[in-house]
Amino acid sequence: MDTARPLPARPPVPRPRVIVTRRLLPAVEARMAELFDLVPNPDDTPMTRAQLEAAMRDCDVLVPTVTDTIDAAMIADAGERLAMLASFGAGTDHIDLAAARAHGILVTNTPGVFTDDTADLTLALIILVSRRFGENSRTLREGRWQGWGPSVMLGHSLSGKTLGIVGMGRIGQAVAHRARAFGMEIRYHNRHRLPPAVENMLSARYEPDLDALVAGADILTLHCPAGPGTEHLIDARRLALMKHGACLVNTSRGRLVDEEALIAALSEGRIGAGLDVFEREPAVDPRLLAMPGIVALPHLGSATFEGRGAAGHKIVTNIRSWVDGHRPPDMVLPDLP
Repeated sequence: MDTARPLPARPPVPRPRVIVTRRLLPAVEARMAELFDLVPNPDDTPMTRAQLEAAMRDCDVLVPTVTDTIDAAMIADAGERLAMLASFGAGTDHIDLAAARAHGILVTNTPGVFTDDTADLTLALIILVSRRFGENSRTLREGRWQGWGPSVMLGHSLSGKTLGIVGMGRIGQAVAHRARAFGMEIRYHNRHRLPPAVENMLSARYEPDLDALVAGADILTLHCPAGPGTEHLIDARRLALMKHGACLVNTSRGRLVDEEALIAALSEGRIGAGLDVFEREPAVDPRLLAMPGIVALPHLGSATFEGRGAAGHKIVTNIRSWVDGHRPPDMVLPDLP
């Protein structure tokens, strides 16, 4: 028997109390303050679990980010007031969606607004790693550069190289579109094959066998969600399948890659890596950062004024739709019984 309380159609008060876990852009916070009883995070310090639990008991709407873990126990202890989790970001793996549904809590996200920004960053990492810019830049900064030479500091061009894309959603397709301009051959692996018209538009070939994609790619880039089925999707076995000199790029979620296995592969000099996300961020293994074949960035995939502003205004729209008794446009509907 389904004992879940129904999803709320309207907030418990005309002007809902909205707690935001991190600092948003000033224009977004100003608009929220006009419309809602806003409680911002003025110093932008990430909330502890205890602080998140307290916030969830004291608001109608919580605006978490993708770095705030909202698990089943926290949702169960939130009480009857919390009616909506309006998450900042496209991913929802940080929220227990089954628990939210069981307790009648709406969950929304901000899909689409970071697609181009993340795809741009992915292409930047592909170029940086392929041309060994990280390693060579360190040589210059550390005063070890001996001057130009015809056979030193060489990387690889992109034209004619095979790009393997794991996850062909919005971002994966945007990466494929950009990679075509560099003359790359596009192969992809996805839970479901794309329609032929989309494959033709992107000049992309479907590879149903992930191992075959990994083994055949000159550059492997990850764009799939994190979850039980993708934890350490790229492990020691699959890293061993990669070509000597191939590159791994991850702008999705750090947990997709077994970092211990990656450190071992990098230490052997077999592959290069471009990483924007890490398994236990913000903690980053210093051994990883010390590897010569790596370009590492501090989770900058969505870090543009335009993208962050658009995400904030999507949250405002989702909350306002709920206040007006309508279904929020970015309501997350998990595939649950």
